[in-house]
Amino acid sequence: MMSTLLLQAAAPPSAAPPSAAPPSAAPPPAAPAPSGSGSTTAPGSPSASGPFGALCGGGQGSFPLMMIMMIAVFYFILIRPQQKKQKEQDTWLKSLKKGDEVVTSGGVIGRISGLTDNTVTLEVQEKVRIKVLRSSVSGKAPGTAAAATTETEKK
Repeated sequence: MMSTLLLQAAAPPSAAPPSAAPPSAAPPPAAPAPSGSGSTTAPGSPSASGPFGALCGGGQGSFPLMMIMMIAVFYFILIRPQQKKQKEQDTWLKSLKKGDEVVTSGGVIGRISGLTDNTVTLEVQEKVRIKVLRSSVSGKAPGTAAAATTETEKK
């Protein structure tokens, strides 16, 4: 900050407009920056706070503000929708009942023939039953939705 003020004060205002100077005359050399200042920014260049310094007010308060904004964006775009989807999946798993046709995360399709708190017994073929964890049931069987719509259309 101090070096910027020094650089601006060191440049004397020209008495004549630049067009009045002879073309062979070279502009006066710029005054070198003081060596102990630690700042290398020239007048008119962006400040050390980065491209968002002007938007956030610059200085030390801009970094925490930008971090809070980034966390808020991540929460509303990534975390919140995933939590909502997980909550819907949990309520769907709790509402399973006998006779529902489901697919497991391994790709096994079967009809529910028994339920406990943690396991589901699937009948994959006549008299062929397997037990899987309730959490491994990933959704309704693909043919179930199509069959349900065709049955309602027939009525």
